[in-house]
Amino acid sequence: MNKSNVRIGGASAFYGDSQLSARQLVEKGDINYLVFDYLAEVTMAILSQAKTKNENLGYAVDFVTVAMKDVLQDCATKKIKIIANAGGVNVPACIEALNALCKSLNLNLNIAGVSGDNLLSDMRDTVLANSNTDDIDSGNSLPDTLASMNAYLGAQPIADALDAGADIVVTGRVVDSALVLGPLIHEFSWSKDDYNTLAQGALAGHLLECGAQCTGGNFTDWELVPDFSDMSYPIAEVEPNGEFTIVIPPQTGGLVTTHSVAEQLLYEIGDPANYRLPDVCCDFTGVTLQQEQDNAVRVTGGRGSSPGYHYKVCATYIDGYKLSGTFFIAGFQAKQKALTNIQALIARTERALQQKGLAPFANTCIEILGSEATFGPHASNEHSREVIAKFTLHHCNIKALYFCASEMAYLATSAAPGMAGFGAGRPKPQPLIRVHSFLVSKDDVAVTIQKNQEVINQGTYETDTNIQLSVGTRYAETRLSAPEGNDGVVTLPLVELVCARSGDKGDNLNIGVVARHPELLPFLYHTLTAETVKAFFAYSVKGKVTRYELPGIGGFNFLLTQALGGGGTASLRTDSQGKSAAQTLLTMPISVPISLLPFTKSKGE
Repeated sequence: MNKSNVRIGGASAFYGDSQLSARQLVEKGDINYLVFDYLAEVTMAILSQAKTKNENLGYAVDFVTVAMKDVLQDCATKKIKIIANAGGVNVPACIEALNALCKSLNLNLNIAGVSGDNLLSDMRDTVLANSNTDDIDSGNSLPDTLASMNAYLGAQPIADALDAGADIVVTGRVVDSALVLGPLIHEFSWSKDDYNTLAQGALAGHLLECGAQCTGGNFTDWELVPDFSDMSYPIAEVEPNGEFTIVIPPQTGGLVTTHSVAEQLLYEIGDPANYRLPDVCCDFTGVTLQQEQDNAVRVTGGRGSSPGYHYKVCATYIDGYKLSGTFFIAGFQAKQKALTNIQALIARTERALQQKGLAPFANTCIEILGSEATFGPHASNEHSREVIAKFTLHHCNIKALYFCASEMAYLATSAAPGMAGFGAGRPKPQPLIRVHSFLVSKDDVAVTIQKNQEVINQGTYETDTNIQLSVGTRYAETRLSAPEGNDGVVTLPLVELVCARSGDKGDNLNIGVVARHPELLPFLYHTLTAETVKAFFAYSVKGKVTRYELPGIGGFNFLLTQALGGGGTASLRTDSQGKSAAQTLLTMPISVPISLLPFTKSKGE
């Protein structure tokens, strides 16, 4: 099938995103496709646990009961096709629920499922026998007991399902961007080795996969967003050559600027010249963004090469349990009182655990929120008169944590004064879930495509062996001259010079930074180095910091390793996914030449 432009709307960034986004895109977006991204690493483990308890669960139930119940009738009328990774670890159950909904609405739609990503099934022995399953980052061996193990499949099976006439495609674990790239391969008949075009399509998917994050959500210049209460959800209008424009539905409250799009472009990509996906290895260093009109940014310049012969696999496993508790405390020396109380609780319960023959806590984390605890040595609110005290404890025995949860209330009358906030009751222990990632050959992963009740395709999606593997074409390191002259300096927070966005990949933290003006780039190149960022986060980052350059958008991506205390649900920190790290970095004071003030956010005012 070949047509002119295709409009794809992104309605979900995670399991639990807005219930209103799909309606906005269907009513106002003039879209051809509606896509939903529900899955993250930890979500897979949670869905696996749900399926263990109930064979009819294990998928994103809200996709059917909320989103589809609301808009499916209108999508059928407008011939809007739907792509969602809502299948989780139980694609058949999701399809069965959709069929029941279609029957109740008197709709006759072709529903396809893409599965084969779940490697805890019959494929486990083959995968483990043929693969190096040591963790990509840590080198640790794969644990014996796993909660989930899923390969990140690509876009081609989604395209094949659409080629077979599917109106709705439900998948298990695929790379997030495949939800958009699949429809584009189908619509434009892109070949498997048209890597530059595939890279552009993958970039469109990357920009849409986090929903409103490219239309004003989590935007550095949040005060420019017209109306968060009527947030806009993104639409990519894609041309047959892969170039596209990011827009929003008319008369909605978000915005699209080069900076809002650039922040999402940098989000969680690691090395931007070597962003590997199952269908293409992307090089985003030469991407350019052009503001064509209000709320319309054109995106060009993505390049690609062969993706290689492997899928990434994400396994999760339970490593004991964790307990998080909070309370409010006020008055003079609020921080010191909160620390005293939590330390007393930990010492008291550990003595009791020892008497019960139980081990001490494996790990503890205390954060006094309101005293700028997450800023480490950069905190400037040590003497706040009200704080929230937060502690998280890790133990292999859930009984130890239940004991601590029961004992927590003793603080109300037996510790430093000013405490409140116990009304929510005792906290409950939760599994501490860790992530383990490795690579598996595409030859070992059989992908199944089912349309309605019929299996229409089953096989592997290996890379063409005649195509030599290559990596993304890295731009030569930018050699920008340092600003000349000595006209004096003024100290400003970094936010005056850049926009930024941060996020996690396991225990690694990405912080993307975009210069507010090209004139600032030479100064930032020489000043905002990997060493500078490493020193700023020395209190929380244990590993290496690497800076990558994106000359096309005037940006840098910093990859900070061993930065999140384990990351995700394995971390005991409040910000276990590094979502606030960019905002923390933006507070960093920096000495700026006076000559550059006209190019800063406040323009020297």
